[in-house]
Amino acid sequence: MSPAITLAAGGAASEHRTLIVTLFAVFVAATLVITVWAGRQTKDAADFYAGGRQFTGFQNGLAVSGDYMSAASFLGIAGAIALFGYDGFLYSIGFLVAWLVALLLVAEPLRNSGRYTMGDVLAYRMRQRPVRTAAGASTIVVSIFYLLAQMAGAGVLVSLLLGITSDGGKIGIVALVGLLMIVYVTIGGMKGTTWVQMVKAVLLIAGAVLLTFLVLLKFHFNVSDLLGSAASNSGKGSSFLEPGLKYGATGTTKLDFISLGIALVLGTAGLPHILIRFYTVPTAKAARKSVIWAIGLIGAFYLMTLALGFGAAALIKPDEIIASNKAGNTAAPLLALHLGGVDSNWGAILLATISAVAFATILAVVAGLTLASSSSFAHDIYANVIKKGTASEKQEIGAARWATVGIGAVSIVLGALARDLNVAGLVALAFAVAASANLPTLLYSLFWKRFTTSGALWSIYGGLVTAVGLVLFSPVVSGKPTSMFPDVDFHWFPLENPGIISIPVGFLLGIVGTYLSKEEPDAGKYAELEVRSLTGTGAH
Repeated sequence: MSPAITLAAGGAASEHRTLIVTLFAVFVAATLVITVWAGRQTKDAADFYAGGRQFTGFQNGLAVSGDYMSAASFLGIAGAIALFGYDGFLYSIGFLVAWLVALLLVAEPLRNSGRYTMGDVLAYRMRQRPVRTAAGASTIVVSIFYLLAQMAGAGVLVSLLLGITSDGGKIGIVALVGLLMIVYVTIGGMKGTTWVQMVKAVLLIAGAVLLTFLVLLKFHFNVSDLLGSAASNSGKGSSFLEPGLKYGATGTTKLDFISLGIALVLGTAGLPHILIRFYTVPTAKAARKSVIWAIGLIGAFYLMTLALGFGAAALIKPDEIIASNKAGNTAAPLLALHLGGVDSNWGAILLATISAVAFATILAVVAGLTLASSSSFAHDIYANVIKKGTASEKQEIGAARWATVGIGAVSIVLGALARDLNVAGLVALAFAVAASANLPTLLYSLFWKRFTTSGALWSIYGGLVTAVGLVLFSPVVSGKPTSMFPDVDFHWFPLENPGIISIPVGFLLGIVGTYLSKEEPDAGKYAELEVRSLTGTGAH
Protein backbone atom coordinates (compact mmCIF):
# COMPACT_ATOMS: atom_id res chain seq x y z
CA MET A 1 0.00 0.00 0.00
CA SER A 2 1.41 3.44 -0.93
CA PRO A 3 2.26 6.06 1.74
CA ALA A 4 -0.70 8.21 0.65
CA ILE A 5 -3.18 5.42 1.12
CA THR A 6 -1.52 4.36 4.36
CA LEU A 7 -2.02 7.88 5.69
CA ALA A 8 -5.58 8.04 4.48
CA ALA A 9 -6.58 4.59 5.60
CA GLY A 10 -5.32 4.64 9.12
CA GLY A 11 -1.58 5.20 9.20
CA ALA A 12 -1.77 8.90 9.98
CA ALA A 13 -0.43 10.14 13.25
CA SER A 14 -3.05 10.86 15.87
CA GLU A 15 -2.60 14.64 15.60
CA HIS A 16 -3.47 14.44 11.89
CA ARG A 17 -6.62 12.49 12.66
CA THR A 18 -7.48 14.99 15.41
CA LEU A 19 -6.96 17.89 13.01
CA ILE A 20 -9.22 16.28 10.40
CA VAL A 21 -12.00 15.57 12.89
CA THR A 22 -11.68 19.08 14.40
CA LEU A 23 -12.01 20.80 10.99
CA PHE A 24 -15.08 18.71 10.14
CA ALA A 25 -16.63 19.45 13.54
CA VAL A 26 -15.99 23.20 13.20
CA PHE A 27 -17.68 23.33 9.81
CA VAL A 28 -20.68 21.26 10.90
CA ALA A 29 -21.06 23.41 14.06
CA ALA A 30 -20.83 26.67 12.07
CA THR A 31 -23.46 25.55 9.54
CA LEU A 32 -25.77 24.36 12.32
CA VAL A 33 -25.51 27.80 13.97
CA ILE A 34 -26.44 29.46 10.62
CA THR A 35 -29.34 27.03 10.23
CA VAL A 36 -30.75 27.68 13.71
CA TRP A 37 -30.42 31.45 13.19
CA ALA A 38 -32.23 31.24 9.83
CA GLY A 39 -34.87 28.96 11.34
CA ARG A 40 -35.78 31.71 13.80
CA GLN A 41 -36.33 34.10 10.87
CA THR A 42 -38.68 31.62 9.14
CA LYS A 43 -42.21 32.83 9.88
CA ASP A 44 -44.39 31.60 6.98
CA ALA A 45 -44.47 29.44 3.83
CA ALA A 46 -42.76 32.12 1.69
CA ASP A 47 -39.85 32.09 4.16
CA PHE A 48 -39.65 28.27 4.29
CA TYR A 49 -39.96 27.64 0.53
CA ALA A 50 -38.43 30.80 -1.00
CA GLY A 51 -36.40 32.48 1.77
CA GLY A 52 -38.92 35.34 1.85
CA ARG A 53 -37.75 36.31 -1.70
CA GLN A 54 -35.20 38.58 -0.04
CA PHE A 55 -31.94 37.49 -1.67
CA THR A 56 -30.15 39.71 -4.20
CA GLY A 57 -29.04 38.53 -7.65
CA PHE A 58 -25.43 38.17 -6.46
CA GLN A 59 -26.39 36.32 -3.25
CA ASN A 60 -28.64 33.95 -5.19
CA GLY A 61 -25.97 33.49 -7.88
CA LEU A 62 -23.53 32.48 -5.14
CA ALA A 63 -26.13 30.10 -3.64
CA VAL A 64 -26.96 28.64 -7.08
CA SER A 65 -23.22 28.02 -7.57
CA GLY A 66 -23.12 26.34 -4.17
CA ASP A 67 -26.12 24.21 -5.11
CA TYR A 68 -24.72 23.24 -8.50
CA MET A 69 -21.03 22.62 -7.72
CA SER A 70 -21.71 19.34 -5.98
CA ALA A 71 -19.62 16.36 -4.94
CA ALA A 72 -19.82 15.36 -8.61
CA SER A 73 -18.03 18.54 -9.62
CA PHE A 74 -15.30 18.43 -7.01
CA LEU A 75 -14.71 14.71 -6.44
CA GLY A 76 -16.25 12.98 -9.46
CA ILE A 77 -14.90 15.18 -12.25
CA ALA A 78 -11.40 15.40 -10.76
CA GLY A 79 -11.42 11.58 -10.51
CA ALA A 80 -12.78 11.13 -14.05
CA ILE A 81 -10.06 13.41 -15.50
CA ALA A 82 -7.34 11.74 -13.39
CA LEU A 83 -8.29 8.30 -14.73
CA PHE A 84 -9.57 9.05 -18.27
CA GLY A 85 -7.91 12.35 -19.23
CA TYR A 86 -9.70 14.21 -22.01
CA ASP A 87 -12.87 12.10 -21.75
CA GLY A 88 -13.19 12.97 -18.05
CA PHE A 89 -13.12 16.67 -18.90
CA LEU A 90 -16.28 16.21 -20.98
CA TYR A 91 -18.26 16.32 -17.72
CA SER A 92 -16.91 19.81 -17.00
CA ILE A 93 -17.87 21.06 -20.46
CA GLY A 94 -21.37 19.57 -20.27
CA PHE A 95 -22.13 20.90 -16.78
CA LEU A 96 -21.05 24.41 -17.83
CA VAL A 97 -22.75 24.62 -21.26
CA ALA A 98 -25.99 23.49 -19.64
CA TRP A 99 -26.30 26.87 -17.93
CA LEU A 100 -26.94 28.60 -21.25
CA VAL A 101 -30.13 26.54 -21.69
CA ALA A 102 -31.25 27.49 -18.17
CA LEU A 103 -30.48 31.19 -18.76
CA LEU A 104 -32.03 31.53 -22.21
CA LEU A 105 -35.14 29.35 -21.82
CA VAL A 106 -36.12 28.86 -18.20
CA ALA A 107 -34.83 31.30 -15.54
CA GLU A 108 -36.96 34.39 -16.21
CA PRO A 109 -40.26 32.75 -17.35
CA LEU A 110 -40.13 30.34 -14.41
CA ARG A 111 -39.56 33.12 -11.86
CA ASN A 112 -42.48 35.08 -13.31
CA SER A 113 -44.89 32.14 -13.63
CA GLY A 114 -44.51 30.10 -10.47
CA ARG A 115 -44.66 30.60 -6.76
CA TYR A 116 -42.68 27.87 -4.98
CA THR A 117 -42.39 24.77 -7.23
CA MET A 118 -42.41 23.55 -10.84
CA GLY A 119 -45.97 22.29 -10.22
CA ASP A 120 -47.14 25.91 -9.83
CA VAL A 121 -46.16 26.64 -13.44
CA LEU A 122 -47.93 23.58 -14.83
CA ALA A 123 -51.06 24.05 -12.71
CA TYR A 124 -51.52 27.64 -13.93
CA ARG A 125 -53.23 26.56 -17.16
CA MET A 126 -53.96 22.85 -16.57
CA ARG A 127 -55.97 20.64 -14.22
CA GLN A 128 -54.39 21.11 -10.79
CA ARG A 129 -54.52 17.70 -9.15
CA PRO A 130 -53.09 15.43 -11.89
CA VAL A 131 -50.27 17.79 -12.96
CA ARG A 132 -49.26 18.62 -9.39
CA THR A 133 -49.13 14.90 -8.54
CA ALA A 134 -46.97 14.23 -11.60
CA ALA A 135 -44.68 17.22 -10.92
CA GLY A 136 -44.27 16.16 -7.29
CA ALA A 137 -43.42 12.56 -8.23
CA SER A 138 -40.89 13.67 -10.85
CA THR A 139 -39.24 16.17 -8.49
CA ILE A 140 -38.82 13.54 -5.77
CA VAL A 141 -37.35 10.92 -8.17
CA VAL A 142 -34.84 13.36 -9.73
CA SER A 143 -33.81 14.66 -6.30
CA ILE A 144 -33.24 11.13 -4.97
CA PHE A 145 -31.01 10.25 -7.96
CA TYR A 146 -28.98 13.38 -7.29
CA LEU A 147 -28.90 12.66 -3.56
CA LEU A 148 -27.40 9.24 -4.29
CA ALA A 149 -24.32 10.91 -5.75
CA GLN A 150 -23.85 13.18 -2.74
CA MET A 151 -24.30 10.32 -0.27
CA ALA A 152 -21.82 8.14 -2.18
CA GLY A 153 -19.33 11.03 -2.19
CA ALA A 154 -19.74 11.58 1.55
CA GLY A 155 -19.17 7.90 2.34
CA VAL A 156 -16.00 7.77 0.26
CA LEU A 157 -14.59 11.03 1.57
CA VAL A 158 -15.06 10.53 5.29
CA SER A 159 -13.99 6.87 5.07
CA LEU A 160 -10.75 7.99 3.41
CA LEU A 161 -10.05 10.55 6.12
CA LEU A 162 -10.97 8.55 9.17
CA GLY A 163 -9.40 5.32 7.97
CA ILE A 164 -12.74 3.48 7.90
CA THR A 165 -12.51 0.47 5.60
CA SER A 166 -15.50 -1.62 6.68
CA ASP A 167 -18.78 -1.44 4.74
CA GLY A 168 -20.65 -0.94 8.02
CA GLY A 169 -18.56 2.12 8.83
CA LYS A 170 -19.17 3.63 5.38
CA ILE A 171 -22.92 3.04 5.71
CA GLY A 172 -22.78 4.76 9.13
CA ILE A 173 -21.21 7.84 7.50
CA VAL A 174 -23.94 7.95 4.85
CA ALA A 175 -26.53 7.79 7.64
CA LEU A 176 -24.81 10.66 9.49
CA VAL A 177 -24.94 12.89 6.39
CA GLY A 178 -28.61 12.01 5.94
CA LEU A 179 -29.38 13.01 9.52
CA LEU A 180 -27.52 16.32 9.15
CA MET A 181 -29.43 17.22 5.98
CA ILE A 182 -32.74 16.46 7.69
CA VAL A 183 -31.75 18.86 10.50
CA TYR A 184 -30.73 21.61 8.04
CA VAL A 185 -33.99 21.52 6.10
CA THR A 186 -36.46 20.97 8.94
CA ILE A 187 -34.97 23.78 11.04
CA GLY A 188 -33.63 26.29 8.50
CA GLY A 189 -35.88 25.94 5.45
CA MET A 190 -34.80 27.89 2.35
CA LYS A 191 -33.17 30.70 4.34
CA GLY A 192 -30.87 28.37 6.25
CA THR A 193 -30.12 26.28 3.18
CA THR A 194 -29.29 29.38 1.08
CA TRP A 195 -26.84 30.78 3.63
CA VAL A 196 -25.13 27.39 3.98
CA GLN A 197 -24.84 27.20 0.17
CA MET A 198 -23.34 30.68 -0.03
CA VAL A 199 -20.71 29.89 2.63
CA LYS A 200 -19.95 26.58 0.94
CA ALA A 201 -19.55 28.20 -2.52
CA VAL A 202 -16.95 30.64 -1.16
CA LEU A 203 -15.07 27.79 0.58
CA LEU A 204 -15.16 25.52 -2.49
CA ILE A 205 -13.94 28.19 -4.91
CA ALA A 206 -11.18 29.22 -2.44
CA GLY A 207 -10.14 25.55 -2.07
CA ALA A 208 -10.07 25.04 -5.84
CA VAL A 209 -8.05 28.25 -6.35
CA LEU A 210 -5.51 27.12 -3.73
CA LEU A 211 -5.09 23.64 -5.26
CA THR A 212 -4.90 25.05 -8.80
CA PHE A 213 -2.22 27.55 -7.73
CA LEU A 214 -0.18 24.82 -6.01
CA VAL A 215 -0.45 22.47 -9.02
CA LEU A 216 0.64 25.20 -11.46
CA LEU A 217 3.44 26.25 -9.07
CA LYS A 218 4.70 22.65 -9.03
CA PHE A 219 5.03 22.80 -12.84
CA HIS A 220 6.35 26.41 -12.89
CA PHE A 221 3.04 27.61 -14.45
CA ASN A 222 3.81 25.64 -17.60
CA VAL A 223 0.56 23.95 -18.66
CA SER A 224 2.34 21.88 -21.35
CA ASP A 225 4.61 20.35 -18.70
CA LEU A 226 1.58 19.58 -16.53
CA LEU A 227 -0.27 17.83 -19.39
CA GLY A 228 2.89 16.00 -20.51
CA SER A 229 3.54 14.71 -17.00
CA ALA A 230 -0.09 13.65 -16.65
CA ALA A 231 0.03 11.70 -19.93
CA SER A 232 3.32 10.05 -19.02
CA ASN A 233 2.36 9.19 -15.40
CA SER A 234 -1.03 7.80 -16.46
CA GLY A 235 0.65 4.99 -18.41
CA LYS A 236 -1.58 5.79 -21.40
CA GLY A 237 0.80 8.15 -23.22
CA SER A 238 -0.57 10.68 -25.71
CA SER A 239 -3.95 8.91 -25.89
CA PHE A 240 -4.61 10.26 -22.36
CA LEU A 241 -4.91 13.75 -23.87
CA GLU A 242 -7.07 12.68 -26.80
CA PRO A 243 -10.76 11.71 -27.09
CA GLY A 244 -11.66 8.05 -26.85
CA LEU A 245 -10.07 6.62 -23.70
CA LYS A 246 -13.45 6.09 -22.02
CA TYR A 247 -15.95 6.88 -24.78
CA GLY A 248 -14.28 5.78 -28.00
CA ALA A 249 -13.33 2.13 -27.84
CA THR A 250 -16.56 0.81 -29.36
CA GLY A 251 -19.73 2.05 -31.04
CA THR A 252 -21.57 1.56 -27.74
CA THR A 253 -19.22 3.83 -25.77
CA LYS A 254 -19.46 6.49 -28.48
CA LEU A 255 -23.25 6.35 -28.19
CA ASP A 256 -22.87 6.57 -24.41
CA PHE A 257 -20.86 9.75 -24.86
CA ILE A 258 -23.57 11.33 -27.03
CA SER A 259 -26.18 10.24 -24.51
CA LEU A 260 -24.17 11.75 -21.64
CA GLY A 261 -23.69 15.03 -23.53
CA ILE A 262 -27.41 15.42 -24.30
CA ALA A 263 -28.34 14.67 -20.67
CA LEU A 264 -25.81 17.15 -19.24
CA VAL A 265 -26.68 20.02 -21.58
CA LEU A 266 -30.47 19.68 -21.24
CA GLY A 267 -30.67 18.43 -17.65
CA THR A 268 -29.82 21.58 -15.68
CA ALA A 269 -32.94 23.41 -16.86
CA GLY A 270 -35.07 20.62 -15.38
CA LEU A 271 -33.31 20.08 -12.04
CA PRO A 272 -35.79 20.83 -9.22
CA HIS A 273 -33.23 22.12 -6.70
CA ILE A 274 -31.93 24.61 -9.30
CA LEU A 275 -35.42 25.64 -10.47
CA ILE A 276 -36.64 26.54 -6.95
CA ARG A 277 -33.65 28.87 -6.49
CA PHE A 278 -35.24 31.28 -9.01
CA TYR A 279 -38.11 31.86 -6.55
CA THR A 280 -35.83 33.23 -3.82
CA VAL A 281 -35.24 36.56 -5.59
CA PRO A 282 -37.73 39.48 -5.66
CA THR A 283 -37.82 40.07 -9.45
CA ALA A 284 -37.22 38.39 -12.81
CA LYS A 285 -34.30 40.79 -13.38
CA ALA A 286 -32.67 39.48 -10.19
CA ALA A 287 -33.29 35.90 -11.42
CA ARG A 288 -31.43 36.70 -14.66
CA LYS A 289 -28.65 38.40 -12.75
CA SER A 290 -28.28 35.41 -10.42
CA VAL A 291 -27.86 33.06 -13.41
CA ILE A 292 -25.21 35.35 -14.94
CA TRP A 293 -23.28 35.41 -11.63
CA ALA A 294 -23.66 31.63 -11.39
CA ILE A 295 -22.28 31.12 -14.94
CA GLY A 296 -19.21 33.25 -14.09
CA LEU A 297 -18.48 31.47 -10.81
CA ILE A 298 -19.24 27.98 -12.13
CA GLY A 299 -17.25 28.62 -15.33
CA ALA A 300 -14.16 29.62 -13.34
CA PHE A 301 -14.55 26.57 -11.13
CA TYR A 302 -14.86 24.11 -14.02
CA LEU A 303 -11.74 25.54 -15.64
CA MET A 304 -9.95 24.76 -12.38
CA THR A 305 -11.15 21.14 -12.48
CA LEU A 306 -8.67 20.76 -15.37
CA ALA A 307 -5.79 21.57 -13.02
CA LEU A 308 -7.21 19.31 -10.29
CA GLY A 309 -7.75 16.31 -12.57
CA PHE A 310 -4.58 16.54 -14.64
CA GLY A 311 -2.61 17.53 -11.52
CA ALA A 312 -3.79 14.32 -9.82
CA ALA A 313 -2.90 12.33 -12.96
CA ALA A 314 0.59 13.90 -13.05
CA LEU A 315 1.44 13.45 -9.36
CA ILE A 316 -0.34 10.23 -8.33
CA LYS A 317 -0.15 6.81 -9.97
CA PRO A 318 -3.55 5.64 -11.32
CA ASP A 319 -3.24 2.39 -9.30
CA GLU A 320 -3.04 4.44 -6.12
CA ILE A 321 -6.20 6.41 -6.97
CA ILE A 322 -8.10 3.24 -7.90
CA ALA A 323 -6.90 1.41 -4.77
CA SER A 324 -8.27 4.27 -2.66
CA ASN A 325 -11.61 4.32 -4.53
CA LYS A 326 -12.51 2.27 -7.63
CA ALA A 327 -14.38 5.16 -9.27
CA GLY A 328 -11.61 7.74 -8.65
CA ASN A 329 -13.67 9.88 -6.25
CA THR A 330 -10.70 10.47 -3.91
CA ALA A 331 -8.36 11.99 -6.54
CA ALA A 332 -8.81 15.60 -5.32
CA PRO A 333 -8.16 14.88 -1.60
CA LEU A 334 -5.15 12.69 -2.52
CA LEU A 335 -3.85 15.51 -4.74
CA ALA A 336 -4.02 17.88 -1.73
CA LEU A 337 -2.04 15.35 0.30
CA HIS A 338 0.69 15.02 -2.36
CA LEU A 339 0.94 18.78 -2.89
CA GLY A 340 1.48 19.38 0.83
CA GLY A 341 3.83 16.43 1.25
CA VAL A 342 2.68 12.87 1.96
CA ASP A 343 4.44 12.48 5.32
CA SER A 344 4.32 16.11 6.38
CA ASN A 345 2.07 18.19 8.62
CA TRP A 346 1.32 20.48 5.67
CA GLY A 347 0.10 17.50 3.65
CA ALA A 348 -2.23 16.48 6.47
CA ILE A 349 -3.46 20.06 6.92
CA LEU A 350 -4.13 20.50 3.21
CA LEU A 351 -5.85 17.09 2.99
CA ALA A 352 -8.03 17.91 6.01
CA THR A 353 -8.91 21.38 4.69
CA ILE A 354 -9.82 20.27 1.17
CA SER A 355 -11.80 17.31 2.51
CA ALA A 356 -13.71 19.54 4.92
CA VAL A 357 -14.56 21.80 1.96
CA ALA A 358 -15.74 18.77 -0.04
CA PHE A 359 -17.83 17.66 2.92
CA ALA A 360 -19.29 21.17 3.12
CA THR A 361 -20.14 20.84 -0.57
CA ILE A 362 -22.02 17.62 0.05
CA LEU A 363 -23.98 18.96 3.04
CA ALA A 364 -25.07 22.11 1.21
CA VAL A 365 -26.19 20.26 -1.92
CA VAL A 366 -28.09 17.54 -0.06
CA ALA A 367 -29.92 20.25 1.90
CA GLY A 368 -30.95 21.98 -1.36
CA LEU A 369 -32.09 18.72 -2.93
CA THR A 370 -34.07 17.64 0.11
CA LEU A 371 -35.73 21.04 0.34
CA ALA A 372 -36.76 20.87 -3.34
CA SER A 373 -38.35 17.44 -3.00
CA SER A 374 -40.00 18.01 0.40
CA SER A 375 -41.38 21.39 -0.80
CA SER A 376 -42.86 19.75 -3.88
CA PHE A 377 -44.46 17.01 -1.78
CA ALA A 378 -45.93 19.46 0.75
CA HIS A 379 -46.98 22.23 -1.66
CA ASP A 380 -48.06 20.18 -4.69
CA ILE A 381 -49.18 16.80 -3.36
CA TYR A 382 -50.22 17.44 0.26
CA ALA A 383 -51.69 20.97 0.10
CA ASN A 384 -53.21 20.96 -3.39
CA VAL A 385 -54.00 17.27 -4.08
CA ILE A 386 -54.66 15.61 -0.71
CA LYS A 387 -56.07 18.68 1.09
CA LYS A 388 -57.46 20.28 -2.12
CA GLY A 389 -56.19 23.74 -1.17
CA THR A 390 -57.62 23.77 2.37
CA ALA A 391 -54.33 23.20 4.26
CA SER A 392 -53.06 26.08 6.38
CA GLU A 393 -49.49 27.35 5.94
CA LYS A 394 -48.56 25.74 9.27
CA GLN A 395 -49.89 22.34 8.14
CA GLU A 396 -48.09 22.68 4.81
CA ILE A 397 -44.73 23.44 6.45
CA GLY A 398 -45.31 20.55 8.87
CA ALA A 399 -45.90 18.21 5.92
CA ALA A 400 -42.67 19.48 4.29
CA ARG A 401 -40.73 18.67 7.46
CA TRP A 402 -42.15 15.14 7.66
CA ALA A 403 -41.43 14.65 3.95
CA THR A 404 -37.82 15.68 4.63
CA VAL A 405 -37.51 12.84 7.15
CA GLY A 406 -38.98 10.31 4.67
CA ILE A 407 -36.82 11.43 1.73
CA GLY A 408 -33.76 11.46 4.01
CA ALA A 409 -34.43 7.85 5.05
CA VAL A 410 -34.80 6.67 1.41
CA SER A 411 -31.60 8.52 0.43
CA ILE A 412 -29.62 6.92 3.25
CA VAL A 413 -30.64 3.40 2.15
CA LEU A 414 -29.95 3.99 -1.57
CA GLY A 415 -26.77 6.00 -0.85
CA ALA A 416 -25.37 3.04 1.10
CA LEU A 417 -25.90 0.82 -1.97
CA ALA A 418 -24.30 3.36 -4.35
CA ARG A 419 -21.15 4.02 -2.29
CA ASP A 420 -18.72 2.54 -4.88
CA LEU A 421 -20.11 4.32 -7.97
CA ASN A 422 -18.49 7.38 -9.57
CA VAL A 423 -20.41 10.39 -8.30
CA ALA A 424 -20.15 12.32 -11.58
CA GLY A 425 -21.79 9.39 -13.38
CA LEU A 426 -24.60 9.23 -10.79
CA VAL A 427 -25.31 12.95 -11.19
CA ALA A 428 -25.42 12.49 -14.97
CA LEU A 429 -28.28 10.02 -14.40
CA ALA A 430 -30.20 12.66 -12.43
CA PHE A 431 -29.65 15.08 -15.33
CA ALA A 432 -31.03 12.49 -17.76
CA VAL A 433 -34.18 11.94 -15.69
CA ALA A 434 -34.70 15.72 -15.28
CA ALA A 435 -34.25 16.33 -19.01
CA SER A 436 -36.63 13.47 -19.89
CA ALA A 437 -39.51 14.28 -17.52
CA ASN A 438 -39.30 17.91 -16.36
CA LEU A 439 -37.79 19.89 -19.23
CA PRO A 440 -40.24 18.89 -22.02
CA THR A 441 -43.24 19.62 -19.79
CA LEU A 442 -41.89 23.00 -18.67
CA LEU A 443 -41.01 24.17 -22.19
CA TYR A 444 -44.31 22.99 -23.71
CA SER A 445 -46.27 24.58 -20.88
CA LEU A 446 -44.51 27.94 -21.24
CA PHE A 447 -44.26 28.14 -25.05
CA TRP A 448 -46.88 25.85 -26.69
CA LYS A 449 -50.45 27.14 -26.79
CA ARG A 450 -52.00 23.76 -27.76
CA PHE A 451 -50.39 21.83 -24.84
CA THR A 452 -52.89 20.07 -22.55
CA THR A 453 -53.03 18.30 -19.19
CA SER A 454 -52.87 14.91 -20.93
CA GLY A 455 -49.74 15.99 -22.81
CA ALA A 456 -48.12 17.04 -19.52
CA LEU A 457 -48.94 13.71 -17.86
CA TRP A 458 -47.72 11.66 -20.84
CA SER A 459 -44.52 13.68 -20.96
CA ILE A 460 -43.70 13.55 -17.22
CA TYR A 461 -44.67 9.94 -16.51
CA GLY A 462 -43.43 8.66 -19.88
CA GLY A 463 -40.05 10.39 -19.61
CA LEU A 464 -39.72 9.35 -15.97
CA VAL A 465 -40.58 5.67 -16.50
CA THR A 466 -38.40 5.41 -19.62
CA ALA A 467 -35.34 7.02 -17.98
CA VAL A 468 -35.59 5.16 -14.67
CA GLY A 469 -36.48 1.86 -16.39
CA LEU A 470 -33.45 2.03 -18.70
CA VAL A 471 -31.16 2.89 -15.74
CA LEU A 472 -32.45 -0.14 -13.77
CA PHE A 473 -31.51 -2.44 -16.64
CA SER A 474 -28.20 -0.71 -17.47
CA PRO A 475 -24.59 -1.46 -16.42
CA VAL A 476 -24.96 1.18 -13.69
CA VAL A 477 -27.07 -1.24 -11.63
CA SER A 478 -25.69 -4.67 -12.59
CA GLY A 479 -23.21 -6.54 -14.75
CA LYS A 480 -19.91 -4.70 -14.12
CA PRO A 481 -17.37 -4.59 -11.25
CA THR A 482 -18.32 -0.91 -10.74
CA SER A 483 -22.10 -1.52 -10.79
CA MET A 484 -24.40 -0.99 -7.80
CA PHE A 485 -24.88 -4.80 -7.67
CA PRO A 486 -21.61 -6.16 -9.15
CA ASP A 487 -22.31 -9.83 -8.35
CA VAL A 488 -25.44 -10.15 -10.48
CA ASP A 489 -26.19 -9.34 -14.09
CA PHE A 490 -29.68 -8.53 -15.34
CA HIS A 491 -28.79 -5.61 -17.61
CA TRP A 492 -29.91 -5.57 -21.25
CA PHE A 493 -29.63 -1.84 -22.01
CA PRO A 494 -25.97 -1.35 -23.05
CA LEU A 495 -25.55 2.38 -22.24
CA GLU A 496 -24.76 3.85 -18.82
CA ASN A 497 -26.78 6.99 -19.53
CA PRO A 498 -30.35 6.70 -20.90
CA GLY A 499 -30.62 10.29 -22.21
CA ILE A 500 -30.29 9.50 -25.92
CA ILE A 501 -33.51 7.41 -25.71
CA SER A 502 -35.46 8.84 -22.76
CA ILE A 503 -35.17 12.58 -23.59
CA PRO A 504 -36.64 12.33 -27.14
CA VAL A 505 -39.31 9.97 -25.70
CA GLY A 506 -40.27 12.63 -23.09
CA PHE A 507 -40.61 15.34 -25.77
CA LEU A 508 -42.44 13.05 -28.21
CA LEU A 509 -44.94 11.76 -25.61
CA GLY A 510 -45.86 15.35 -24.73
CA ILE A 511 -46.90 15.89 -28.37
CA VAL A 512 -48.67 12.50 -28.68
CA GLY A 513 -50.57 12.96 -25.40
CA THR A 514 -51.69 16.44 -26.41
CA TYR A 515 -53.02 15.43 -29.84
CA LEU A 516 -54.73 12.27 -28.56
CA SER A 517 -56.62 14.13 -25.80
CA LYS A 518 -60.07 15.59 -26.45
CA GLU A 519 -59.40 18.38 -23.97
CA GLU A 520 -59.55 21.91 -25.39
CA PRO A 521 -56.68 24.06 -24.07
CA ASP A 522 -57.72 27.29 -22.33
CA ALA A 523 -56.51 30.01 -24.75
CA GLY A 524 -57.23 32.76 -22.25
CA LYS A 525 -55.15 31.10 -19.54
CA TYR A 526 -52.28 30.57 -21.96
CA ALA A 527 -52.39 34.26 -22.98
CA GLU A 528 -52.27 35.23 -19.28
CA LEU A 529 -49.35 32.88 -18.67
CA GLU A 530 -47.50 34.19 -21.74
CA VAL A 531 -47.82 37.81 -20.62
CA ARG A 532 -46.89 36.93 -17.04
CA SER A 533 -43.90 34.74 -17.95
CA LEU A 534 -42.44 37.31 -20.35
CA THR A 535 -43.18 40.53 -18.44
CA GLY A 536 -43.58 39.54 -14.80
CA THR A 537 -47.00 41.17 -14.53
CA GLY A 538 -48.86 39.57 -11.61
CA ALA A 539 -45.84 37.53 -10.47
CA HIS A 540 -45.57 36.75 -6.74
